[in-house]
Amino acid sequence: MKPLYLEAAGVAAPGLPGWKSSVPVLSGATPYVPQPLAPYQPALLPPNERRRATQAIRLAFRCAEDAMSNTSVRASDLAAVFSSSDGDTEVMHRINHALAQPARTLSPTDFHNSVHNAAAGYWSIAVGARLPSTSIAAHDASFAAGLLEAAALTLSDELNTLLVVYDMPMPPPLAAKRAIEEPFGVALVLTPERTPQTLAVLQLAETQESETVMADAALERLRRSNPAARALPLLQRLAQRIGGTVHLPAGGVTLSVTLSRS
Repeated sequence: MKPLYLEAAGVAAPGLPGWKSSVPVLSGATPYVPQPLAPYQPALLPPNERRRATQAIRLAFRCAEDAMSNTSVRASDLAAVFSSSDGDTEVMHRINHALAQPARTLSPTDFHNSVHNAAAGYWSIAVGARLPSTSIAAHDASFAAGLLEAAALTLSDELNTLLVVYDMPMPPPLAAKRAIEEPFGVALVLTPERTPQTLAVLQLAETQESETVMADAALERLRRSNPAARALPLLQRLAQRIGGTVHLPAGGVTLSVTLSRS
């Protein structure tokens, strides 16, 4: 595969409230302290859409807006890939609960937000995006699958692409069947050519190697707590500003991602 250029990153997770403030933690300069995320109001959403936005959509916007604050590419000029293992499970829970009642009265807003591409739709409205947008799910491989989809858009169609991967903890009783312990969102801006703000060059390949784990026990717990958090080894390499290869779970195989500065 041709090289892929990474221009900006965004992150939203306990103890990692934004890319710039998370670099010292991910690089090992300061210890990781898993403080809960504060409530977030998406800056790009118009008031009507902001009122309708769920916590999952707000998480997606939080990391996407963080990435956009670090890039030279206009949001409206980006293709987009939104990847989530399970989508908006809070909405799913409310709809399932309503359907179990005698009246079966559904909230129109919940029905509107129940589709898997809801976050992508809100993003398109917010930034006036007209380029291709894809929304996918791949269980615990959702970050690697999203990265591959974004790479295809970037390299095959020569489009600057925003990748957003996010998942929220599930409410009970869904949580008993699918344990996602912490919220986590990550966003990357990828370009087909080098720019003055390029942070790293990425080479993707398939491998049979075991997935990369975090040396720090607390960060490893976070990595395993949420499918989107499987991005942590890649984010750590990026924060450390060193080259190297990380291996990401990709559903039956492993995605090898080699970072370089050259």
